[in-house]
Amino acid sequence: MNAPSVSYSITVRLEVPAVGGGVGQLTMAVEQAGGAITALDVTRSGHERLSIDVTCAARDTDHADQLVGVMRSVPGVVIGKVSDRTFLMHLGGKIEMNAKHPIRNRDDLSMIYTPGVARICNAIAKNPEDARRLTIKRNSVAVITDGSAVLGLGNIGPKAALPVMEGKAALFKRFAEIDAWPLCLDTQDVDEIINVVKAVAPGFAGINLEDISAPRCFEIEARLREQLDIPVFHDDQHGTAIVVLAALYNALRVVGKELSKIRIVMSGAGAAGTAIIKLLLAAGATDVVVADIAGVVHRGRDGLAGELAWLADHTNRLGLTGTLSDAIDGADVFIGVSAPGVLTGADVQRMADKAIVFALANPEPEIDPAVAMEYAEVVATGRSDFPNQINNVLAFPGVFRGLLDARSTEVTTPMLIAAARALAGVVTDEELNAAYITPSVFHADVHHAVATAVRQAAGGGLDAVAADGTLEAATSDG
Repeated sequence: MNAPSVSYSITVRLEVPAVGGGVGQLTMAVEQAGGAITALDVTRSGHERLSIDVTCAARDTDHADQLVGVMRSVPGVVIGKVSDRTFLMHLGGKIEMNAKHPIRNRDDLSMIYTPGVARICNAIAKNPEDARRLTIKRNSVAVITDGSAVLGLGNIGPKAALPVMEGKAALFKRFAEIDAWPLCLDTQDVDEIINVVKAVAPGFAGINLEDISAPRCFEIEARLREQLDIPVFHDDQHGTAIVVLAALYNALRVVGKELSKIRIVMSGAGAAGTAIIKLLLAAGATDVVVADIAGVVHRGRDGLAGELAWLADHTNRLGLTGTLSDAIDGADVFIGVSAPGVLTGADVQRMADKAIVFALANPEPEIDPAVAMEYAEVVATGRSDFPNQINNVLAFPGVFRGLLDARSTEVTTPMLIAAARALAGVVTDEELNAAYITPSVFHADVHHAVATAVRQAAGGGLDAVAADGTLEAATSDG
């Protein structure tokens, strides 16, 4: 049974008798029902009644409703307003645009807008490269989706995808001071998506593709990289791959094994799985086997095309066939980016000594982490309620900060490997252990380390920055 999560946190405004142990009965009832009370705030007090805001975490929406019913059943309790804290955080959206300069008088207006802005337009028309220096372009990223593969929710469309893209933009700002703009496209046609992104690209210094289903995402990314002069990064592929490689570097440090000498078995051959395998091979892995819903990928399997054909040609050097369970025997590492319940404790028990298990399917991993921990030396998941969370937010803000600072026009494999090494290096030898192979996203060094590594790998220097944090003072029209 899942533990209560802040994702399903509610605040219940209620009244309870001021005497007679009503508050104690209330908290006991919630806890006995499996809820976790995180706050009790008295909003009004009288001789006979107390008004209290009770904040508690539930397992899911049904459990939240159950907890409200439990509170209502306590003698003397009168339920008022019930608020879902997650929904409250999303009311009106999570991001906004703010002007960097106040518009206090006509002078400000004349410089920020007409007639003064015309001078800036003419300067950029004469020298288009000045757009980076004189507009938001230098620090802006477009977060592009068609809503076809959102989280674990599937093809829910562009409107339903917008909350995720807003969240992505908020993370860009929080962790890398990048202005990101969510663009949710009402088309899932490859050519239309490419044409739209090309049309809006002049206003951005980078493109972050997000939640676009495979195999279309491969073609969209490849064609945009060919046609644009700004970096194109598909976070579901490359962000995931960076963090997995970083976590694996540190997990191997824990168990005392080398990347070039281990056997890795992967479950999942979609966008994330393919990108992870390509990066692992580029980083020095030599023995990788991948399985999908149809079993182990090998050269003799029928119906292979596109990325699956590439995987068949570049993995499974021993020519294994059969199921994931067949392939797992003696493996040093399991990496899952697939579906719940595809791996069992018996499977992990048949892996090599000091096995490593990354069960990354969300919200339900490929194997219960508690079961995996009985047999594996190191276990990681994509969840925040277990140790060793492998989360893309550890990578993408710093990656784009480095790309933008280097004025890079592309994303290369050496940049991705540099990012992974830098991320792994944030965890010091003194800190490293089986339950701490990835740093917290709030670690002060994470995003700076990744950004620096990417910028250096790109061979670029920082934009000139003035003492007030802005670009060095612009020259006049001449």
